[in-house]
Amino acid sequence: MTEAPASAGAPRWSAPCGTVIGRHDGPVDRATGIRYARAGRYERPQPAAAASSPVHATEPAPACPQPPMPFLDEIVGSNIGDLPQDEDCLRLSVTVPAGTPADASLPVMVWIHGGSYAAGGGDAPFYDPAALVAEQHVVVVSVTYRLGLLGFLGNGEDIPANLGLLDIVAALRWVRENIAAFGGDPGSVTAFGQSAGGDAVAHLMVVPQARGLFRRAIIQSAPFGLLRGRARMSALMAATAAPLARDAPLEQVRAVQQRVAQAAVRHGLKGQMPFGLQYGHGPLPAEAELDAAWREAAPHVEVLVGHTTREAALFTARIPPLLSRMQHPRRAKRVERLLITPFTRRLYGRGAERFAQRHAQAGGTGYRYEFSWGVGRNPVAGAHISELPLLFPGHDVWERTPLVEGHTWEQVLSDGARLRRAWADFARGGTPHSDPRAGLRVLPLTGAASSR
Repeated sequence: MTEAPASAGAPRWSAPCGTVIGRHDGPVDRATGIRYARAGRYERPQPAAAASSPVHATEPAPACPQPPMPFLDEIVGSNIGDLPQDEDCLRLSVTVPAGTPADASLPVMVWIHGGSYAAGGGDAPFYDPAALVAEQHVVVVSVTYRLGLLGFLGNGEDIPANLGLLDIVAALRWVRENIAAFGGDPGSVTAFGQSAGGDAVAHLMVVPQARGLFRRAIIQSAPFGLLRGRARMSALMAATAAPLARDAPLEQVRAVQQRVAQAAVRHGLKGQMPFGLQYGHGPLPAEAELDAAWREAAPHVEVLVGHTTREAALFTARIPPLLSRMQHPRRAKRVERLLITPFTRRLYGRGAERFAQRHAQAGGTGYRYEFSWGVGRNPVAGAHISELPLLFPGHDVWERTPLVEGHTWEQVLSDGARLRRAWADFARGGTPHSDPRAGLRVLPLTGAASSR
């Protein structure tokens, strides 16, 4: 967010953080790259002081510096598009329906991006919230936070652990203090995220500093099966990174991050998502206390938790011999039975069901969902991240990806509108309904275990 003279007719908001000048973008108004906190390397975030003069919020939030992630790049073309990378990345972007008055009190949805806690950015092009905002008349706040070595590998001693999670808490606090000026209702905030972002949202529920900052949580494809028993792997990773100087240049940080990730591979499936939250380090409880903490939090947050029906298809498709089999009808059934179905259940489905069951037993309310849009039309339909083109159908972003093969773009838009309505209905405090065209199956939470 840089100082600049106001553009004629540009949207302007007077908030506690200062006077913010954004830009019109068709059916929405945007204020992008707003600083919500400051932090030096390996330091806890501190709230940003109010700006003393009007500022333009017209450039996207830079992504946290990160090495390439070829796996995601192969699927979406580029993990962060043309976003700049900057260690000073504690920024957020606000998207509102065009012309929204300050007293509109619209529901607020705070987006926490995924990327294995090592990649991505809140303003990456494939997270464009314009369709969700314009159609559903909600406010979306997209958060960028620290990743990898810079955000998720502190040892809890000389370098704090869980810095990226603390960044997200700081962003939620900014939302509580400022979002009313943009037409949002600070008392109706939904935190939503996918993959690592969904994992972060689930854990925000047990962070004392986040209590009361959001009312609802949408937890999409959180890798619950990878969360436990990570302490030894995290210690190995921290030891591998220990020789890195605190003031090392970013290129060296990126290189060491890749070496650290490689060192974690010996820990099996957990090593496929090496960076992550560390229990027993602030602001999280010890691992043995986690279930009790989620039970205690349950009555305070309504949840919508779930996964796609073929999560693991995205990962099996990375292996050429398996992808070849997935494209052959007879051989595909064997890959489905031996790999995709069991690993989807192990890493995502079973954990989502247990989370939902515990939440209901502890007095919490909400819903569980499964997403299966397009299954049968291409090898990665219903796979991990397959709901994102429907939620965030940014122009010229998803059209060329294998996730939407077998559909026209008009189908993506129309079916996606149904999914966006379900998510927004939940954020408004209503009921998200099952919708076959959107590939969405929704069930109210109960304390009983699933029969599936």
